[in-house]
Amino acid sequence: MINVTLKDGSKKEIEKGSSALDLAKSISEGLARNMTAVLIDGEVKDLRYKLEKDCTVEILTFENSLDGKKAYWHTTSHIMAQAVKRLFPNVKLAIGPAIDDGFYYDFDTDTPFSEEDKQKIEEEMKKIIKENLSIERFSLPKKEALELMKNEPYKIELIEDLPEGEEISFYKQGDFTDLCAGPHLESTGKIKAFKILSSSGAYWRGSEKNKMLQRIYAISFPKQSELDEYIKAQEEAKQRDHRKIGKDLELFMTHPLVGSGLPMYLPNGATVRRLLERYIQDKEVKLGYKHVYTPSMANVDLYKTSGHWDHYKEDMFPVMKIDTEELVLRPMNCPHHMLIYKNKLHSYRELPIRIGELAHDFRFEDSGSVCGLERVREMCQNDAHLFVRPDQIKEEFGKVVDLILSVYKDFGFKDYSFRLSLRDKENKAKYFDDDDMWEMAERQLRDILTESGLDFYEAKGEAAFYGPKLDVQIKTAVGHDVTISTCQLDFLLPQRFELEYIGEDGAPHRPVVIHRAILGTFDRFLAFLIEETKGAFPLWLSPVQVKILPISDNQLDYSMKIKEELEALGIRVELDDRNEKIGYKIREAQMQKIPYMLVVGEKEVEGEKVSVRSRKSGDEGQMSAKEFITRVDNEIKNYIND
Repeated sequence: MINVTLKDGSKKEIEKGSSALDLAKSISEGLARNMTAVLIDGEVKDLRYKLEKDCTVEILTFENSLDGKKAYWHTTSHIMAQAVKRLFPNVKLAIGPAIDDGFYYDFDTDTPFSEEDKQKIEEEMKKIIKENLSIERFSLPKKEALELMKNEPYKIELIEDLPEGEEISFYKQGDFTDLCAGPHLESTGKIKAFKILSSSGAYWRGSEKNKMLQRIYAISFPKQSELDEYIKAQEEAKQRDHRKIGKDLELFMTHPLVGSGLPMYLPNGATVRRLLERYIQDKEVKLGYKHVYTPSMANVDLYKTSGHWDHYKEDMFPVMKIDTEELVLRPMNCPHHMLIYKNKLHSYRELPIRIGELAHDFRFEDSGSVCGLERVREMCQNDAHLFVRPDQIKEEFGKVVDLILSVYKDFGFKDYSFRLSLRDKENKAKYFDDDDMWEMAERQLRDILTESGLDFYEAKGEAAFYGPKLDVQIKTAVGHDVTISTCQLDFLLPQRFELEYIGEDGAPHRPVVIHRAILGTFDRFLAFLIEETKGAFPLWLSPVQVKILPISDNQLDYSMKIKEELEALGIRVELDDRNEKIGYKIREAQMQKIPYMLVVGEKEVEGEKVSVRSRKSGDEGQMSAKEFITRVDNEIKNYIND
């Protein structure tokens, strides 16, 4: 017999050699029915895994963990591959992993899968599920594994890459066998609801040097209702896609002659971005920030000094050799700001020194990963670095958190959480090698958050290479977690740049740096904001705040007078003087998400009135032009202060 410690800390004695599924059955038949995989001593294993020694065990289900979902999705990916092989025997199999939101399988086929093909695949998958084929795991030595997969060249390549003596496992279901490490469910009948979502081209092993394969993306759930909810959420996400809205509202554009991941802001988008920049800079100025401009490139030696070259160069653009210098487009701004601080001697009385910048940075993103404004190769960061004495860390960090909360209140963000991002001690290669520094920085940051009464959770492996950080995770309208604001504690860069201030004792001391970005990058923040609002920006941020819609040319002079009065107050207004019917003008203004429309006819001219239509309330009836102008002016001025 062996002793098993369960997730809740309770212990259970079972017979040695029992499977994880046997253990689940001994706890609850319901748990066993829902089980998809198991976590044994922290490692995900198949439910068939034999328990041979004392261990800790967590039963995984679709509902309780991502790993549980992935086992369910991985099983469905094999069902999809089996269906494809039945329908198209000459297709060659590549890989079919579970991902964080479903699964895909890559196939080598002469022609892309049509919509009709995908419908046939779904029908065949239903048949395989109905057959309730038992899923069996077995292992083979390398030579026999190669023989079994002799007609599958991509599987052969994968097997040949495995070291000698390593276990090579397969999963078999009826007439289909696939090279796979697992885990998988007991049978195909366990899958209840699924949907093929899309297909696209994908290079074998992600390399453009290899053959283009056809990838099918899909999803599955234990209940049809869950699939229905997912599809509904996907449709909502499509409606909120910032790329589509950005095109419809003429906010930004891309062009292959400019390059992938390099969006261009059109006048409407440039207006929104300018307002965001002014908004955050004004807040920072009131808090004592001093703003600077620094170049978008630098000598490679700058990043070697900072440590970015060793830890980040794969994400940087290639070096440009100019005369005797090697220059590179910068991926971040902190090294420049270190030198600005070091430009002169500082007294302890001057600290904290807060250096801010709206800085353009460059990241070498793969062309396949760039996405509208959300993931770009050139971005503008709302960046700042605070140079503080050790006794000022808590207060200044607290002020950054207060600024974050103030901004979120202004924008109405409510569904967010705080994540303490720490180093992964088991994978130190990606972090600067100084255990004492890491222990001190993580302890201090944890203590600051605890003493501040801030609710937070910890995430191992999410720290920057030079120090731990506080990330603010916001839940989007379509249920995704995105990072907007960050605040990082850094003891490393002051040391590498030999930064100093003269203390009260007359001796030099080392400052601590707090890195912070409130809006993150303006590009990603704007993408997030577009999707949150569906392009219906709040009044103060709307590219056009008021649109005047005269019914005929007879009202143009009066309409122009109102336009000039609004413009004199700094209100962004347009006059639609086209020879179109008023219904058409109203519908178009609604499509453009204009907050206020002023319909002007003969009666409005005679009474010096306007008929007001608002995006929020629809037809609001007539009011005097003067009354409307005062109202909208007050709304804009008071919006953020409400």
